[in-house]
Amino acid sequence: MNEHTPKFPTQGLENAEFEPVNPTSNPTMGELISRRFSRRGFLKGSLATTAIAATVSPLALLTAEKAHAQTGSVFSFAEVEAGVDADHHVAEGYDADVLIRWGDPVTNDAPEFDPTAQTPQAQAGQFGYNNDYVGYVPLEGSSEHGLLLVNHEYTNAHLMFPGLVTVTDGEAQQGPLSEDQVNIEIMAHGGSIIEIEKVDGKWQRVAGSPYNRRITGETEMEITGPVAGHDRLKTSTDDTGTMVRGTLNNCAGGTTPWGTYLMAEENFHGYFAGELPEGHRESENYARLAAPGGWYEWHNFHDRFDVSKEPNEMNRFGWIVEVDPMDASFMPKKRTALGRFKHEGAESVVAPDGRVVLYSGDDERFDYVYKFVTAGTFNADDRAANMGLLDEGTLYVARFDEDGSMEWLPLTFGEGPLTEDNGFESQADVLIETRRASDLLGATPMDRPEDIEPNATNGRVYVMLTNNTAREEANAANPRIDNAFGHIVEIHEEGGDFAATAGTWEILLQCGDPEIAEVGATFSTETSENGWFGMPDNCAVDADGRLWVSTDGNSLAATGRTDGLWAVDTDGEARGTSKLFYRVPVGAEMCGPLPTPDLATMFVAVQHPADGGEDWDGHGRPSYYEDLSTRWPDFRDDMPVRPSVVAITKQGGGKIGTA
Repeated sequence: MNEHTPKFPTQGLENAEFEPVNPTSNPTMGELISRRFSRRGFLKGSLATTAIAATVSPLALLTAEKAHAQTGSVFSFAEVEAGVDADHHVAEGYDADVLIRWGDPVTNDAPEFDPTAQTPQAQAGQFGYNNDYVGYVPLEGSSEHGLLLVNHEYTNAHLMFPGLVTVTDGEAQQGPLSEDQVNIEIMAHGGSIIEIEKVDGKWQRVAGSPYNRRITGETEMEITGPVAGHDRLKTSTDDTGTMVRGTLNNCAGGTTPWGTYLMAEENFHGYFAGELPEGHRESENYARLAAPGGWYEWHNFHDRFDVSKEPNEMNRFGWIVEVDPMDASFMPKKRTALGRFKHEGAESVVAPDGRVVLYSGDDERFDYVYKFVTAGTFNADDRAANMGLLDEGTLYVARFDEDGSMEWLPLTFGEGPLTEDNGFESQADVLIETRRASDLLGATPMDRPEDIEPNATNGRVYVMLTNNTAREEANAANPRIDNAFGHIVEIHEEGGDFAATAGTWEILLQCGDPEIAEVGATFSTETSENGWFGMPDNCAVDADGRLWVSTDGNSLAATGRTDGLWAVDTDGEARGTSKLFYRVPVGAEMCGPLPTPDLATMFVAVQHPADGGEDWDGHGRPSYYEDLSTRWPDFRDDMPVRPSVVAITKQGGGKIGTA
């Protein structure tokens, strides 16, 4: 869990640090960085100089020395002041308008939100909880009329339900959930598809749209690809191994070149409880996933979440789910060719030869970076021809070497150690146990790889590594022990080809407060006291190739500031310069972000506001439904805090982030 002890079962889950479960001795990224640069004689001088020299390219070092970042930046806006309070804040000259909140109607038959009379049936048609990934599919090519795609990652019962928490002598305790409350949680997971339109410069939802749709923890889905029908996916309710109910813990996701919505299942293990029978086939598999996690109470009412009763059910989660937002009758597909792990992100790009490449991180300490390359090629003139592309291809895991090179290792049955001698009988086994297969291949353990974004403009790939305070040995690609603030790795695929199996890498940023030498942060010297950040999580590359980074885990205790959205220069004199554009209320995490194609709007998702506040003078005690550290965005005594999607636009119009 988090470094602090949570007051409630689901407090701080998004930034939780679980006990590492990678059993290998593969060289970690921190060890590689240390070896790479110590061999080159860079480790000299003070601790701060050592940290910079060991992790940043010569170009970035030169940039910092010249301090020309301000004049060379591709961003121009008045920076937000970092801090902590109950509201959100955006750069001067911009509006940040709440577009949709937890409980707002999505489907046409959904009722208005009443927090004191919640039901599973109502929640099934209302906007779900904890909005994370945000996508946008234009209608008729428009940047002002399209479909908003939103993941609902997890629920915080202590913020959602009245009467659940009691306080005795200053100590808060959460009581058990009822069956109805559990079923509300299940319906609050998944995703939302909402038609939206910009009218007179302001975004609004289109009521009655045939596109409006909820995906929930009960939505029927098809399992496709190499694992479909395998015995390890068969249950008492599905003896075919091809159908499953629902999708869970959908964190960062993606949108394909053909306009489908990808929902990445991340910490699915937390929804399961119970114990496998002794000697069960899945024991090693589940142990490698730290499963079952037992975060929720769902197993009390639903046998499928109890592994002692349904031992194979958990193998049906941990995949990438594809949804066609243009067709409300489309049955979501779990695309098993992309592997099974704690997926963070599912961003794709078309390679020069027309194949589609999809990147995803496995968000746990000491786990791996992946990409999938389709066997077939993208057809821009025939959308239907692309609908099966994600069922065939090659899944790769990354190995970062200390000389700055890297290799993508294929996870292919029968190659190298992925054979029957090591317990793999087919490609399905390799994909069900993607983590163990990657261990055997010698992939590089990373510091919580989260969102990964390819940049088609400059041919690079940006990997967000949030943190890892369990790291005791550094390496080339994970440069710090006790890495509390995270870093960003930049991959250069060989020949600019995203489908390449080799490339080079370097550190774009090492995060944290640059004024504290021991932290070893490497922001440009032009980065202000408001511009630095820790815990990079989600990111976006806009149509101009500019990088935007959102964070998860900044707090008064950790950094003296809330999470937010930062604009980060990646090229030229300004490389390594960061500026704060938007910040969230106390206890919240910054998710999304998503710029529209015309760059006139930035959609962001604010999730779990008020999940915390003990360290903030404005509250200073546990935060729960009746006593919240903020009631954002409504600020009404009769309304709880509500995770929401916000539309940021420039006053008077124009491109986000420019003068």
